[in-house]
Amino acid sequence: VQCHPKVSAWIKYAKFEMKNGEVPRARHVYERAVEKFADDEEAEMLFVAFAEFEERCKETERARCIYKFALDHIPKGRAEDLYRKFVAFEKQYGDREGIEDAIVGKRRFQYEDEVRKNPLNYDSWFDYIRLEESVGNKERVREVYERAIANVPPAEEKRYWQRYIYLWINYALYEELDAEDMERARDVYRECLKLIPHQKFSFAKIWLLAAQFEIRQMNLTGARQILGNAIGKAPKDKIFKKYIEIELQLGNIDRCRKLYEKYLEWSPENCYAWSKYAELEISLAETNRARAIFELAIAQPALDMPELLWKAYIDFEISEGEFQRTRELYERLLDRTKHLKVWISYAKFEATAMDALNSDLSEDQLQSHLLEQKSECIQHARRVFERAINYFRTSAPELKEERAMLLEEWLNMETSSGELGDVGIVQPKLPKKLKKRRQILAEDGPAGYEEYIDYLFPEETQTTNFKILEAAYKWKKQKLSSDDN
Repeated sequence: VQCHPKVSAWIKYAKFEMKNGEVPRARHVYERAVEKFADDEEAEMLFVAFAEFEERCKETERARCIYKFALDHIPKGRAEDLYRKFVAFEKQYGDREGIEDAIVGKRRFQYEDEVRKNPLNYDSWFDYIRLEESVGNKERVREVYERAIANVPPAEEKRYWQRYIYLWINYALYEELDAEDMERARDVYRECLKLIPHQKFSFAKIWLLAAQFEIRQMNLTGARQILGNAIGKAPKDKIFKKYIEIELQLGNIDRCRKLYEKYLEWSPENCYAWSKYAELEISLAETNRARAIFELAIAQPALDMPELLWKAYIDFEISEGEFQRTRELYERLLDRTKHLKVWISYAKFEATAMDALNSDLSEDQLQSHLLEQKSECIQHARRVFERAINYFRTSAPELKEERAMLLEEWLNMETSSGELGDVGIVQPKLPKKLKKRRQILAEDGPAGYEEYIDYLFPEETQTTNFKILEAAYKWKKQKLSSDDN
């Protein structure tokens, strides 16, 4: 061993002593070798031989200590065989806890290898963290979390951060729920919010989780401060909605109003925000305020879903019994759009817009008054349908299907009105359905034919008949002139 100071030479030396029954001498040789070669590249082979020697000597505790000492000192990349031997040893001699420790150690080794090769593979970090959490060593879990969050995505683009941000979320939840260390959880949220480049992108989820954490700690001021910062730095729909929800639950109506104002300053085209603001005022019986909000909303130059906003305004006026205001609203809406649904909705409203009856009247008078009102309603609805049909006939003759659907709705209203209805008004206006074929044109030319439904209205039938008569008259005139010649 002096001439050839290698691990293999020391192992041969120890085996020689063992062969001659000198167990203490053999152990002493292994111990001297460990002192010299603990950090050598071939140290794994030495530790495996030493542990197997103790195993043969029935010293299982000594062998276990050697394996554990070796696993702590040898770099993970050079300890594969050692791990395999240790797991086999624990399966043979260890109890359940020992076997689990060995298996955890093996998996820990695999995860270490994965995160060393690609530290930005966040799925590997999640698996590694789950493993450590299952073991339950707080310090070790924290160490892995800290190592994981240190791997910040290289580019400031949201798609690279979407997985990474969950490391912070899980870390904060671990500190709060498992470690029950509220100050550390607060620090995790604070550091995470500092790290995100809010000028380029942000995550509403992390702001809301931080605020909800403070609420759970009964720190309402802290929660408001976080949500206020969120609105200032990175306003988002979710943040406004949640902040308003919190203040509403606490009964702070003035704060809710201020938040809705901020929300609408940031996103004036947002119909959801306008509707919800108006709903808040309606729930407080602030009718004039609600009406003013709706008026401001429909006056916006651009809206993301104007149909929902107009419907909400119209429904509000109907619920208030303001039928004249509702009519004015429908007329203003028709100035903006002549969509089929608007005409149908207007007609249906007119068919049901009945004023409240005087309860002092007798039963016969009530019935008579009710019948009279119902008749007036149907007359109003007919006028709307007539206007709609005239519009589609003169200004949009190409929208035949819409015109046909409008007539169907009118017919349904007349049918469902019983004695007051008159289907005879609508039936002469109904079109005939014709099944036709048209050529399908693709980029490379005709691609066959398709069937479609066309509508032939009564006035078109008359025009067609007139054209046939005109053509026949021309033909007859030509025939007579040719006979004279």
